[in-house]
Amino acid sequence: MENVTKRRVVRATPPLVKELRSLKVGIIHPDDDDGRLLAQQLQRIGCQAQAFWPPPAALPEGIDVLFLAVQPESTTTGFEWLKGDDAPTIIAIVTYENPTIVEMVLRIGAQAVLPSPIRSFGLLSALVVARGLHGDRKNLRRRAQKLEAKLLGVRQVADAKSILARTRQITEAAAYNLIRERAMSKRVSTEDIAAAIVNANEILGIDPP
Repeated sequence: MENVTKRRVVRATPPLVKELRSLKVGIIHPDDDDGRLLAQQLQRIGCQAQAFWPPPAALPEGIDVLFLAVQPESTTTGFEWLKGDDAPTIIAIVTYENPTIVEMVLRIGAQAVLPSPIRSFGLLSALVVARGLHGDRKNLRRRAQKLEAKLLGVRQVADAKSILARTRQITEAAAYNLIRERAMSKRVSTEDIAAAIVNANEILGIDPP
């Protein structure tokens, strides 16, 4: 059984390494020996590395992973472009630890941390772990958004049934059947019809035909 597990792990590795080699990587780091060594190591892995300093107002499109040097002088920087849904995987580079630096690492949402000075050992592992965590976060966010949309739809259907029951003097069961029939005739979801009824009631104060 143990050998089977090992074989599965080995088989799972090549696609992951292949994915790393296709990554577009941004490096926000002073132009020094550490920054140049990081760029060289990433290029050896096969990543397309692009360095920036000072930190840009916005990242170029298509950056998959960002290595960000966390320094005392950058603690006041907002880095608002790291907070969107399309934010890249973030790996923080820290020279030393103190509460301010640690707080900033958390604020930028880093999925991994590399100590400075940079060493080749640990870089690949940091990339793998960070990409895995980033993917998990995106999946959780996507599932949460779907759940929120579903809950909103359920709430709107309930509100629409109440509106129709009140304005047409029918039962809520009959109101739901009416919503479902309208959805089938329009070839849309019951949630779409319910949203239209609720919106019409809120805007016009009347039940839509």
